[in-house]
Amino acid sequence: MNGIPATPAPLNEPILSYAPGSPEREQLKAELEAQASRVVDIPLVIGGEEVRTGNTIDVVMPHDHGHVLARAHLAGPDEVRRAIDAANGAHREWSTMRWDDRVAVFLRVADLAAGPRRARLNAATMLNQSKNPFQAEIDAACEIIDFFRFGAHFAERIYSIQPRSDKDTWNRAEYRALEGFIYAVSPFNFTAIGANLPGTPAMMGNTSVWKPSLAALLSNYYVMQLFDEAGLPPGVINFVPGDPASVTEVVLSDPTFAGIHYTGSTRVFRSLWKSIGQNIETYRAYPRIVGETGGKDFIAVHPSADAAAVKTAIVRGAFEYQGQKCSAASRAYIPESIWAELEAPLIEETASLTMGDVRDFTNLVNAVIHRESFDKIKGYIDAARASDDAEILVGGECDDSVGYFIRPTIIRAKSPRYVTMCDEIFGPVITIYVYPDGEWEDVLDLVDSTSEYALTGAIFAKDRRVIRAATDRLDQAAGNFYINDKPTGAVVGQQPFGGGRGSGTNDKAGSMFNLLRWVSARSIKENFVPPTDYRYPFMDAP
Repeated sequence: MNGIPATPAPLNEPILSYAPGSPEREQLKAELEAQASRVVDIPLVIGGEEVRTGNTIDVVMPHDHGHVLARAHLAGPDEVRRAIDAANGAHREWSTMRWDDRVAVFLRVADLAAGPRRARLNAATMLNQSKNPFQAEIDAACEIIDFFRFGAHFAERIYSIQPRSDKDTWNRAEYRALEGFIYAVSPFNFTAIGANLPGTPAMMGNTSVWKPSLAALLSNYYVMQLFDEAGLPPGVINFVPGDPASVTEVVLSDPTFAGIHYTGSTRVFRSLWKSIGQNIETYRAYPRIVGETGGKDFIAVHPSADAAAVKTAIVRGAFEYQGQKCSAASRAYIPESIWAELEAPLIEETASLTMGDVRDFTNLVNAVIHRESFDKIKGYIDAARASDDAEILVGGECDDSVGYFIRPTIIRAKSPRYVTMCDEIFGPVITIYVYPDGEWEDVLDLVDSTSEYALTGAIFAKDRRVIRAATDRLDQAAGNFYINDKPTGAVVGQQPFGGGRGSGTNDKAGSMFNLLRWVSARSIKENFVPPTDYRYPFMDAP
């Protein structure tokens, strides 16, 4: 029992290729077929017990929206209150458990995701969220694994941060869990975020009420099963899908609400913050508010840039996972000299992108998540097609007859303030503004001022002086800033992720900074030789 254990040194999980003939490809193909052939009954999980309300929704494939993968039970107010009670009931034992025992649970989650559960997580993510094998692999496998292996290492570092002590005293720090439960609200686009939002606070001793996105319930349910398989005690994380507004109303009115870990829209996050403020006198302690929200992510190209590198950055950055990443490139500023070289090959390559069912591994692009998203994106495309201020260069076709398919689309805007240069669209659409070569400084001002967001962005240039000046000028424009690379693909332990302004609190998922938000430090001083006289030397008579 006496020892200070060191966690295993974290390394990023290698990305499997799924190349023809590889064993992982055959295993994934078989799992896709198996999952597509059954309908899963998804319950709530409260205090370790499966709860079925009978109020269900169909969980479908976005690329084949008539195909039902699962039927999921939804929580009402009574179930949400029960989940809060379960979280609070588990809090004392879990929060006072040895930190290495807690961390061990999540290291086991990582190993299960790396091995026997990898194909299941990836297949569910592909089918339920319409991701190709590579996008599922870097998300549902690698990022979940990295979140918890690196998280264990960061937890060890935090607990080891201790104050110095003087003669006759011993000073030490305790890093306590927050007093109450954490509300974890996860989005559809990354299975790993579903694991991280309730899981990282739990690693630090907290308990959670987890409301997953209704558009990602199959993969998120398998994550919940993964927590259970790894030995997480009942009630530490409670899986409560339901109507977002009704679940949130119950959660935010509870005195034991201690914090929110959120990824989603800026509009919703602001409304949550407002509600927390209005209820502030209700709570036992000031809640922690941690959120990663929207983005209108940029690529700014200098005349010295490499056109071929810009082309690949646009295609990958804008169209991988149908542009449904908070970090996806959605506006680009390109000088006339580069555009003359770039336009034709960019249009040709975009037009060549294959699109269809995720089970056909030759497809790079799949479907957008649901009808609401399809209609929103189509609305922007239709408006651009009818506008005198914009031109659709390639793509723009939309077909929802079988799945929610939108061809990768490039819009050229005549004005840098055209609506698709400014609004977050969250789909396979990028808008390009071509500028005179001599206006680079003006472009930097546009990049910084056009959007309310500041999540990710990229600059392309060869001239080192330009790179330095642009990096300094755009210091507040993006929390994740890329030089000669696409603005997507942040890796845990390498590029901690998050942005400022309207993009969130920039608490950097996948870093020690995020874990620190889920603890409350206590300073302890022990005096081995306490004084026995109140008088100080200055009081002595001369």
